[in-house]
Amino acid sequence: MKKNTRNNLLIAISYSVILIVGMILGIKFIKDQGFGVQRSPQLAVNSDGKLEEILHIINKNYVDEINTDSLQNLPIDSVLHQLDPHSVYLPPTDAQDMTNNLEGNFEGVGIEYYMLNDTMMVTGVVKDGPAYQAGIKLGDKILSIDTAVVSGRNLPKEQLTGRFRGKAGSGVSVVLMHNGTQVQSKLMVTRGKVNISSIDASYMINPETGYIRISKFGANTDNDFATAANNLKAKGMKKLILDLRDNGGGYFSAATGLADQFLPENKLIVYTQGKHEPRTDYFSTGTGAFQNGKLAVLINENTASASEIVAGAIQDLGRGVIVGRRSFGKGLVQEQFSFGDGSALNLTIARYYTPSGRSIQKSYKKGYDAYKHELDERMMDGELTGDRTSFQDSIEKAEGVATQNVRKQKPSGGIQPDVFVKLDTVGYNKFYATLVSKKILSDYVFNVLTNKYNAGFVEQNINSFTLGDNDFKDFIGYIQRKNVQIDRFQLYNAKPVILSDLKALLCRYYLGDVGYYRSVNQTDNAVKQALINLQ
Repeated sequence: MKKNTRNNLLIAISYSVILIVGMILGIKFIKDQGFGVQRSPQLAVNSDGKLEEILHIINKNYVDEINTDSLQNLPIDSVLHQLDPHSVYLPPTDAQDMTNNLEGNFEGVGIEYYMLNDTMMVTGVVKDGPAYQAGIKLGDKILSIDTAVVSGRNLPKEQLTGRFRGKAGSGVSVVLMHNGTQVQSKLMVTRGKVNISSIDASYMINPETGYIRISKFGANTDNDFATAANNLKAKGMKKLILDLRDNGGGYFSAATGLADQFLPENKLIVYTQGKHEPRTDYFSTGTGAFQNGKLAVLINENTASASEIVAGAIQDLGRGVIVGRRSFGKGLVQEQFSFGDGSALNLTIARYYTPSGRSIQKSYKKGYDAYKHELDERMMDGELTGDRTSFQDSIEKAEGVATQNVRKQKPSGGIQPDVFVKLDTVGYNKFYATLVSKKILSDYVFNVLTNKYNAGFVEQNINSFTLGDNDFKDFIGYIQRKNVQIDRFQLYNAKPVILSDLKALLCRYYLGDVGYYRSVNQTDNAVKQALINLQ
């Protein structure tokens, strides 16, 4: 099992590492956010008639008036680029991957792996999943899958991806060496449905404050949240930090369901409207798991679509404080139309509007390419780093804002935070990016640190232990053994970041995503600001 993240610089590298390096090397465009008001019946068309069928769908469903006669002779992708940046055509594999990701389940064995020194190493096992039940454990080295030898061959990624997936009930033969042994064992794993929570992490950050991070809005997000919130309330949670940073969206219904968890009855969460879609209002039910208690929502430039619906409702209704940087700015809603060959069209059918009536969709009048690089522009003009102060102020604030009041935000693409937190780029230099791209950080964790620090030590001391000078010297030696040319100035400039990331990756290996976030949140400026505003 591999987690689907927006930034694919390194799947096994920590999420914050990917984010920052993405900023340095060029911020990536998020193209597949937030579809799903509903799904249409499957359209049985062959490839020759697909363009004609797509034009017919556009005429009947697109959010705006469009002259499809001018689109007749264009390729499908070019047709959709003439509409808006979020109407996309998905080939069969991409359509299925998106569905699996958002539905929160797939058929397979339930493991994460990492290619360490050309050996497939198990770095995560889904509890109670097929691999867990068969006896596969953290740190095991997988030598072969069925008849295919997967270790010691430097196989390309495409020859590894999907080998564990298959129809539920089918078997897959695995030859492995358990961690700490050189004895080969053969296991038969029966594939099954693997359920993945959309909650990345949930824990008490202090005796009164809970922390919940959500990376996407899948079919079960609101239920997953309610379970996590109730567990934290049982531990004394009275305040909550909801982390929606880097959440690119997902199902529309999941967004309204999550917002409902925070609001009293009969509050307008969002409404949608399009040329062929009459206005539809979505109201809270008053049955949510965290209707009372202080709330802070973390957002950044990769917070998009469904997650902006939640943040917009919380902000407009005065339910909590929004902390971070201006969100992505996607206020378009897609419906998925499926074709007989497994491909699909995600077509924009409506715009959504926050309770105060604002559409947060940023402009795409300059064309697809300009829209795709808009986040790079924010980086270049200083908005993300705080050098451009015009984007730091937020709503037109009023004293004594109450839940029942609606707050007016200054118009712009995306949601402006109430509390701005600049992107910290100190230490994220070219040499650091080289270490990430060559997988030096994760290799060092799996090769060295897992032998130096055991799971018990990490779990008991996660809030107090740090990696120090001796670890850093050892890391430098490891870099030299990897024959990487060292830039000493940039290396030492990046030292705090490197040590922090090494600890976070170590915590993730032993404790999963919750361990990762428990580690990085200790020094996260947005989390610190949220805690201040929750006092």
